[in-house]
Amino acid sequence: MTSPEGTRAVPGTPGAEVPPPETTDTPARRLRGVPRQRRTARSGAPRPGARDTGTLAFVESPVQLLNVLEWAHTAQATGLTVVVLSPHDPMTRGQLRRMAELARDEGHTVRWEEARGGPTAPMRTIGGLTPLLRRARRVVIGDPFSRYVQLLLSLARARDLVVVDDGTATMEFISQLARGEQLVRWHRNGSGRGARDLIFAPFSATARRRLTPAPEGGRRTVGLFSSMPVEAPPGVEVTTNEFAWTRGRFGPPRLTRAADIVGTSLVETGVVDTERYLAAVGSLARTHGATRYFAHRKESTEKLRRLVGETGLEIVRPDLPLELIARRGPIGRLIVSFPSTVVHTLPLALRGTEVKVAVCDIDPEWLTANASPRAQGFLDGVTGTARDVQRLPFTQPMAAG
Repeated sequence: MTSPEGTRAVPGTPGAEVPPPETTDTPARRLRGVPRQRRTARSGAPRPGARDTGTLAFVESPVQLLNVLEWAHTAQATGLTVVVLSPHDPMTRGQLRRMAELARDEGHTVRWEEARGGPTAPMRTIGGLTPLLRRARRVVIGDPFSRYVQLLLSLARARDLVVVDDGTATMEFISQLARGEQLVRWHRNGSGRGARDLIFAPFSATARRRLTPAPEGGRRTVGLFSSMPVEAPPGVEVTTNEFAWTRGRFGPPRLTRAADIVGTSLVETGVVDTERYLAAVGSLARTHGATRYFAHRKESTEKLRRLVGETGLEIVRPDLPLELIARRGPIGRLIVSFPSTVVHTLPLALRGTEVKVAVCDIDPEWLTANASPRAQGFLDGVTGTARDVQRLPFTQPMAAG
């Protein structure tokens, strides 16, 4: 059985561009069992109409937008202009729409760009954003590996740059920045010297220079807002993301008796073998009494259908990032995940509740032949550095099956 995703349209807001309606075959529906946002008064809330015209944020995923909201809450920054560089994936677009609604509720302006809507879209997008980039005094980005963002950074004049979490990729970004290496995603295999890489190489190099702190006494600053365990290079100012905005806005959640499993897109990115993954999920479900599987927004429909048939789990496609879904509830008393961002973020978002988070290691034998040589070390690092979680060796769940 599959729970529907919520891709409710965002109501109009003066001064903000509203994303066009989706044209997919899936009707817009809300996630069952998840209550609507509860509005609560808090001191220091942004005043309607307040604008920080000097701060421009670029996001391409729901998690990035969530972390921009967390950063704005921590930095007491009001009235940001948030530019959504919309992807093609319908699930990601649906979650971004819901997050855009929350951003507007916080008093921010959301500008939705169909940045990938055809061959001429990039030039139209860049042309439309250039005046904003020239005026911005501070730029906040969620994905320094994004070629789109790297291109936009080459046009920006802002002296203050802030990077907010894009999940565990932040850990690899900081490592590469400290070593002065080319910015390449951890799961990519190969030299990164293909035709497109060569075309974008100058923009990537410029972005890397912009994201490198200026020498002491310089006028350019680089900040990192992260919940990940990172050791930033000298000159990068690190602010810890405690998920204070999420905890203040939602919950505490109602807890269910059963466990929940959090899905991953490691199969879709070519890192983990499909059959090994399905067997591991089934074993985890039997061992811990799980009944629901929260699908990652990039998981394929075919794989999820197989999971239903082979495990009997209910597949839930969240309409918001899992940190918000879990905080709003209902959620299991035990959440089991493979190495992913949530093993770092859920303990923070669920602080003060009785929910326990467990992470299952990835057996090296589960990796595909095409997996990057860095994959196992990176995944082990994600698991090993997670705080306040129970660690499940891969032998435990597999042996139980």
